[in-house]
Amino acid sequence: MSGGAGYKGSVLVPKLLDRGYDVVVYDWMLFGDDGLPKGHPRLTIIKGDIRDIPSFSAAMRGADTMIHLACISNDPSFELDEGLSKSINYDCFEDGVRAAVDAGVKRFIYASTSSVYGVSDAPEVTEEHPLVPISLYNRFKGMTEPFLLKYQSPSFTTVIVRPATVCGYSPRTRLDLTVNILTNHAVNKGSITVFGGAQKRPNIHIEDITDLYVDLVERPAAQIAGETFNAGYENFTVAELADQVKRIVEEEFPEKAPIPITTTPSDDIRSYHVSSRKIAEKLGWAPKRSIEDAVRDLCRAFKAGKLPNSFDDERYFNVRTVKQMAVQ
Repeated sequence: MSGGAGYKGSVLVPKLLDRGYDVVVYDWMLFGDDGLPKGHPRLTIIKGDIRDIPSFSAAMRGADTMIHLACISNDPSFELDEGLSKSINYDCFEDGVRAAVDAGVKRFIYASTSSVYGVSDAPEVTEEHPLVPISLYNRFKGMTEPFLLKYQSPSFTTVIVRPATVCGYSPRTRLDLTVNILTNHAVNKGSITVFGGAQKRPNIHIEDITDLYVDLVERPAAQIAGETFNAGYENFTVAELADQVKRIVEEEFPEKAPIPITTTPSDDIRSYHVSSRKIAEKLGWAPKRSIEDAVRDLCRAFKAGKLPNSFDDERYFNVRTVKQMAVQ
């Protein structure tokens, strides 16, 4: 698994270990590896760069499945150093896929993003909707998908997932994602600021998206070979998300009520209503957890002291960490 020490990987790895799999995490460790169950007898952790194709290929040797999570994630982080980000998210991608084939990998699960759709007024954005990216991050995500699909073969199963914005608690929580941002502000600042508000955003609980990756590891190849699936649950405007967060945090922390909401302009115009009908019809798969579940999980984590210094610690914010590291 590439990028397995990150936000999703830190939840996914224990699930795979619990199901009896041997797991190899290949990660640059830009954000550390504190979220992983280090010392587990079936977990191998390799600090490596996916641009180092010989090393990446060696790490994949003997693996049945590759789950490719590694990337410079989100628009601000990508734009800090566009050359670096492009080299990681795009330039080395096809070489990495070819290395997986050469290493004998039989299945390649790629985490793309639903942000490849950019802005759309369509009532339901399906997998056939044109890709209209409005940033380099989601443009290169969309451009790498065909590189993977062209290697689809009876001996190499490829599947692309376009996840909605992930939310909820992880041992390596990100607090730079919409629902998580709103919850952090409500709990720890006692107020919520909404940037824009009318933008529609699909969301998915981190436990659901990681359950899906486990499901795709175990599915018969014929059901997923060469397929692309949206993976989202609830589509809300940012303003609606703020209202939900306000209500739930006031229930979890009654002493903080009332929590005011302030709305300000935003230049982030991404807006789309993602349909996950295809994955439900073809695989019978559907998320089980709501935005409310994610917010309550985060509230419990804050109460338990699992997310200290939630505004000052760079590890919660991808763009701050990338900037601090001054990676070359």
